[in-house]
Amino acid sequence: MHRSFWLEQALASTSDDPNPLRGDLTSDIAVVGGGFVGLWTSLMIKRRNPAVDVCIVEADLCGGGASGRCGGFVMTWWPKIVSLTALLGADEALGLVRASEAAIDEIEKFCTEHAPDAEFRRGGWLWTATTGAQLGAWEEVVSRAEALAPGTFRRLDPQEVARRSGSPQHLAGVIEPSNATVQPAALVRAMRHYALACGVRIFEQSKVTRIDRGTMVTLVTAEGTMRASSVVIATNAWAAALRPLRNKLFVISSHMTATEPIPDRLDEIGWTQGKARTQGEAITDSLTRVCYYRTTAEGRIAFGKGGGSIGFGGYIRPAMHRNAAGPSVVVRDFHRYYPMLRTVKITHDWAGPIDRTSNSLPIFGRLYEDSKIYYGVGWSGNGVAPSVVGGKILASLALGQHDEWSECGLVAAASRSFPPEPIRFVGAHVVREALIRKEAAEALEKPVPRLAVALSKLAPTGLEDK
Repeated sequence: MHRSFWLEQALASTSDDPNPLRGDLTSDIAVVGGGFVGLWTSLMIKRRNPAVDVCIVEADLCGGGASGRCGGFVMTWWPKIVSLTALLGADEALGLVRASEAAIDEIEKFCTEHAPDAEFRRGGWLWTATTGAQLGAWEEVVSRAEALAPGTFRRLDPQEVARRSGSPQHLAGVIEPSNATVQPAALVRAMRHYALACGVRIFEQSKVTRIDRGTMVTLVTAEGTMRASSVVIATNAWAAALRPLRNKLFVISSHMTATEPIPDRLDEIGWTQGKARTQGEAITDSLTRVCYYRTTAEGRIAFGKGGGSIGFGGYIRPAMHRNAAGPSVVVRDFHRYYPMLRTVKITHDWAGPIDRTSNSLPIFGRLYEDSKIYYGVGWSGNGVAPSVVGGKILASLALGQHDEWSECGLVAAASRSFPPEPIRFVGAHVVREALIRKEAAEALEKPVPRLAVALSKLAPTGLEDK
């Protein structure tokens, strides 16, 4: 399988035993999925009750999915405040955003104690406009945040936006200072090691091919079975293969590239916060097919773009892992924003599927209405920090605890379904083509065709692919 730069780097200095599931085993709680959500869920369960036997069953390696392929943006739920408020009301929405802020602190603490290679850097999130059409794209979110928590976002003058981003292509923007970046695969692999030390059993390279329900739930893999009193589904986009979730999730890929290390060039263009490279920002533009980018501690640029290959139903197409045309699309925008870096070598490219919901918020519940099988999916590309919150919710559900997490509004909230296939697949292609035409016209400051504008309004916001 084609690996991300992050996972390739994280695995280079390790010789971890993947320990596939073999034979017939039992556990108290089995978690399907070894990414951020599955690992945080397992750790939260152990934190509350170390005597509970927890195991993780992962189809690939921990970090082989979205957790090790994303941009490593450690963001709060402030960008989702409009959707959260509409779904849950202002008070609970603010409570969840505060929980996501605390999650960043928890990740920082974990990295300090257990994951120094994860390169946790709290430089804030810079939300920018790179064309005239994008100016003010943040106004509704910023206004809602200001009403609930004054000072959450800070408006920047154009000169500061250009300086912080290292490019005058950035015309305006706002910053949310609490956000951070990490080397995501290094973090998830460190979480794996810590989970093992806490007594969590982890079985990698063990794809679950069937879930049998009964007095206990049985997970069937190619070489064994795992019977558990309670099961948690934390498989991100792969959860769309499950019939009850198929129409709740829309699967689309996001593509990333990484450059060679260029610390001196970053200094030249000023993308260093006054040479304090340890404080590099996470940056996104305001396209619906969002561009998201950041520097690394060694001076690389990791640049990604959402809105790639479209999934049909729950099928994860090979192109979602790596698409030959994907890098050229990403590099085109990279060169548009940073024309002075056209000679910089692109050393890595990769892609990965994203599970998106209708409102870009995760969904939690019981699979098949079974009181022994729970799910937490639909992270819409923004799951690094919120996965800590999701782990608390899923731990409470799996343990049968009645508390603020199991009774969180996200658990009880109704989730809207997407249209059935093939309508969804065809419609998504039409909307994507309209977005491509709209982006191209806006980049050239030309009028956008009316039909493209109308169709683009059917697409969800592009802030969820990091």
